[in-house]
Amino acid sequence: MASHLDLEEQEQLDQLKHFWTRYGNAITWVLIVILAGVAAWNGYQYWQRTQAAQASALYDELERAAIAQDVQKIARVQEDLRAKYGRTTYAAQGSLLAAQLLSEKGNNDAATAALTWVINEGSDDGIKAVARLRLVSLQIEAKAYDDALKTLSTSVPREFEALAADRKGDVLALQGKADEAVVEYRKAYKSLDLRTEYRRLVEAKLNALGVDVKDGAATQNEDKK
Repeated sequence: MASHLDLEEQEQLDQLKHFWTRYGNAITWVLIVILAGVAAWNGYQYWQRTQAAQASALYDELERAAIAQDVQKIARVQEDLRAKYGRTTYAAQGSLLAAQLLSEKGNNDAATAALTWVINEGSDDGIKAVARLRLVSLQIEAKAYDDALKTLSTSVPREFEALAADRKGDVLALQGKADEAVVEYRKAYKSLDLRTEYRRLVEAKLNALGVDVKDGAATQNEDKK
């Protein structure tokens, strides 16, 4: 009886050896890929948490520097954020904050560089849209109207479309292209909520270009039909 069991066990062992010889390498590689994927995912989650915590600490330092109006420290911390944690939202937000203070201090070149970095390297479309609109303001201030129109040529998330149209209207109006400016202002006017103060500002711009507000409202009602 024992001999019979030994023979059966030997047969099973031989079959297992044959199976492993034939498929063992493939199975091993599949397991390696699966386990490596799990390890990478866990590692990535840990990396994200660690990166976010460290980036948050640097961003807090940047805010303190902004309150203190320490331009040199802002520039230094901003560079650290971008170099070490460029893939985090804190890096983009930090560059926005730095750009604001640099602009207030009259350093528009550095502010432009900070905003351009957000536009090119940022991962959040909303933050990139904010950077784009702020960059347009600097370009308008510098009378770089063609550059401003180029900045506005890229699509933005829906919630920023009215603001982008308004800014485009500003650029076109400054270029003396009143008819084209009216088209953009109308877009902004129709997209903005009736209760927002910003809509009244766009309304005033339309009035300044000889467009009757009631006419603009009528156009809006016609578009809704």
